[in-house]
Amino acid sequence: MRVSNKLEFTEHHRYTACRDFSLGGLERRVLAELYQPMAGALSIGLYLLLYHHLGDDETGCVQPEAQRRLFLGLGLEPNAAGRQSLVESASKLEAIGLLQTFRQHDPAADETLYEYVLQRPLAPGEFFANLHLTLLLRDRIGKPALMELRESLAPRSPSGLARFLNREEITVPFYELFRINAAQIDPELEQSPTQPAPAREAVGAAQPERVRHSELLLRFPRGSSNRVYVERLNRAPESMAQINFLAYKFDLELPEVSRLLDEDGVFLPDGTLHWDELQSRANLIYRQGRKRGEERERYLSRIGEAASGEAAAAALDEALYAVPPFEVPERLSKQVAPDEYGRMLMQEPHTRFLERFFPGSVPDVFARIFERIDLNYKLPEAVINVLIHYVLGTNHAQRLTASFIDSVAANMLAKGIDSYDKAIRYVREQEKLNETLERRRRGESEPAPAGKGKTASSRSRAGASGARKPSMPVVEDKGPAKALSAEERQRLRDLARQLDKS
Repeated sequence: MRVSNKLEFTEHHRYTACRDFSLGGLERRVLAELYQPMAGALSIGLYLLLYHHLGDDETGCVQPEAQRRLFLGLGLEPNAAGRQSLVESASKLEAIGLLQTFRQHDPAADETLYEYVLQRPLAPGEFFANLHLTLLLRDRIGKPALMELRESLAPRSPSGLARFLNREEITVPFYELFRINAAQIDPELEQSPTQPAPAREAVGAAQPERVRHSELLLRFPRGSSNRVYVERLNRAPESMAQINFLAYKFDLELPEVSRLLDEDGVFLPDGTLHWDELQSRANLIYRQGRKRGEERERYLSRIGEAASGEAAAAALDEALYAVPPFEVPERLSKQVAPDEYGRMLMQEPHTRFLERFFPGSVPDVFARIFERIDLNYKLPEAVINVLIHYVLGTNHAQRLTASFIDSVAANMLAKGIDSYDKAIRYVREQEKLNETLERRRRGESEPAPAGKGKTASSRSRAGASGARKPSMPVVEDKGPAKALSAEERQRLRDLARQLDKS
């Protein structure tokens, strides 16, 4: 539990506890013999206290109440030491996977609410399959006790099965016995009812849903080795949100997502997505699609057919930023509203955002530059969008080279620019620096600070009069030259002869 200020976590703040399961006999034994040595009795006591807020035959969330109940239930004093003990106990539960904590804020009432979501303990087989949990338990109780617990909790197979060979699974799967009309499926039914409300809102507002689990199952091969992992995605809303974001970022359709998930190496042994590998392969599909699109456009231009451009990405329902941090570039002022530009910088993938600066397809040199920044430098999408705005949306057209863009990205990486707000501050500082250098190049003086105009101006005049060279008289042109008379012209000739003889 990350609490920067202890006054943000007191016995007066309200909380709610949520769970979607019920503990059985085996799970209670796992809590007592496996989890308690790692987290301590106080942490397990907090877990059971939160668990018993609801009956064994109930699931859901309890009504919010003050955290004074937790302090009294655990025997902690409502002071700084008691708060620190409660925070440490909750943090241990979060670290071993038994608790998730969310903090919500109500700006109207200026109230903070804590939400404790309990997680089901792992089964013995899953627990010992996690190496970090097993090693932590070994450090707590020793290797002999660990091996004894592992043998006592491991499932025992009946004797006499060694003589049977060729074990074959003959279980009938769901899709062979039942048929579902996918056209009548309600999208609201696919949303997990066990997910907390704030998490559902965050997932739903991230990007439009392009891949649904039911449609993915209809297209996914039944004989694939990854079929079992894809079937579990319905119970993993975070993984489905990642897949939808990837499809939106690289403009992938449902058949392409299905082929991508059917490849080897995109799932880890525990069934979770291998995100780096999945993103790398999706980027290859995106590059191949762009290359085929360019070849198709060249072919159509040769035969005289007009190639229609791809439609712009659909805007999200809500604009998160009413006032954008930067002005809309001139090339986008007729296409994008100011309030929508701030949302694009914050939420849109850099591949989509880069396409808006070019009337046709993105030049390959720029696509490769920002592809390397995304995959190698690991900068967030919002930071890359701010970088695109800085190099393409401002007055830096004379420096649009690969080395310049790469140097700006390396500078941001060296300065630790890893968030949207830091990137905005970085760009504003660079703009101020560029204005200062431009004034110095033109020979203009620096603007005087507020309240010190007279002193600064007098100091500049005094410095100028004392440090510069003295002013020399200059012959001025005061009008047309006078016509010389014959006598004056003869006098000048005589003077020139005398000077020549001397």
